[in-house]
Amino acid sequence: MDRLSPLKLASGRLTFRAVDHAAQAITRLLDIGETEAAAIFTHFDAATVMTEAEALDGDAARRDAPLAGLLVAIKDLFDEAGAVTRAGSIQLAGAAAATADATVIARLRAAGAICFGRTNMSEFAYSGVGLNPHFGTPGNSHDPERIPGGSTSGGAIAVAYGIADAALGSDTGGSIRIPAAFNALAGFKPTQSAVPLAGTFPLSGSYDSIGPIAPDIATCAALHAALSASAPPKAALPKAETLKLGVLRNVVTDGMDHQVTADFAAAMQTLSSAGVALEDVAFAPLAQAGVVNRLIVADEAHATHHAYLADLETTGDPRVLKRIRAAESFAPGEVDRARATRQEAIAAFTELASQYDAFLAPTVPIVPPTIAEVEADFDRLNALILRNPSTINFLDGCAATVPMHEAGDLPTGLMIIGPGGADWRILAIAQTLEGLLADR
Repeated sequence: MDRLSPLKLASGRLTFRAVDHAAQAITRLLDIGETEAAAIFTHFDAATVMTEAEALDGDAARRDAPLAGLLVAIKDLFDEAGAVTRAGSIQLAGAAAATADATVIARLRAAGAICFGRTNMSEFAYSGVGLNPHFGTPGNSHDPERIPGGSTSGGAIAVAYGIADAALGSDTGGSIRIPAAFNALAGFKPTQSAVPLAGTFPLSGSYDSIGPIAPDIATCAALHAALSASAPPKAALPKAETLKLGVLRNVVTDGMDHQVTADFAAAMQTLSSAGVALEDVAFAPLAQAGVVNRLIVADEAHATHHAYLADLETTGDPRVLKRIRAAESFAPGEVDRARATRQEAIAAFTELASQYDAFLAPTVPIVPPTIAEVEADFDRLNALILRNPSTINFLDGCAATVPMHEAGDLPTGLMIIGPGGADWRILAIAQTLEGLLADR
């Protein structure tokens, strides 16, 4: 199936039938086989998709909309009227169906997008690796023995396989950027306040962000415009020689494996050769991100799930339950101190960011490990995989990821980072850098 980009629609009305595009995608899904499809989607109703496509074809106004005909896979975290939001957990399977669409779902539909199934995820979105013992774990698009990345695992694989044109995900500590990077895709985590959370099952109200995974940054930007009800500045993309970028060199470059080390060095050389001004930067507060994030997120997750923690002992993923129950051991005042530390770091980062157009770091310091490796060493690998992207959530920043690996290698990602409120600038810079790195 040909990928559909919003750029192809920018010149005018949709020129093809949405039902034909949807039918091709459904055929592609059927072709991959029932077991694999079940690990990607927690629920998929072809009839509903075709009904949405037929409605779009019959609505002239929506056919003129900016995302007309775009097939967007929906993470099983967002309410859709008539569907049960299970958040990747069998604990919630018996919950009542949603009576209304989440705000972001309503905005996607108003922009002409078609909701294309509900995708698998780490239970309650509380892991960066994408394992799910209830619905299965979809294999990485480049090696099915390796993890897809999480928590937006099914969404990333649906896009990587060309089944969906894009995916709607959430990002509390990297859940958009990790699976995007691990599957050679683009992803964008906006400033948290940029996209409303109404109708989204929460992990951490202080960190949860909503954004897209897509084949390219241009598609991410088109989706972000709809999700945030905002528009990009009417300006050309920045030229390489006008950019001054800080290269983060503490914490986020620790423990990189051989390939990520080589890919990051090669990416920096490519950008420098194109005229980008690069300057190494050490930002001391990054060292506090892991502890602060763990305290705040676990505390808020425990508040969400405390009523059925005993049930999760038998129905839940024990790896996720362990992370939620960690809050029970926190000392009095510990979470409040973590919140204060975070606010100080956000202020310091905003001040530092005034000196640069953006910052750069590897999205993840390692290539995707195998599913077996993660199952055997979950705590260490999950923490390592989450480390880099979660520092941006700690700073309440925004960040995009684009591929930086050589063709034929396992995917690695370059993260383009800005402070809160810099969403459109970061998307524009990411699109410029994406073009410079494309030949790799």
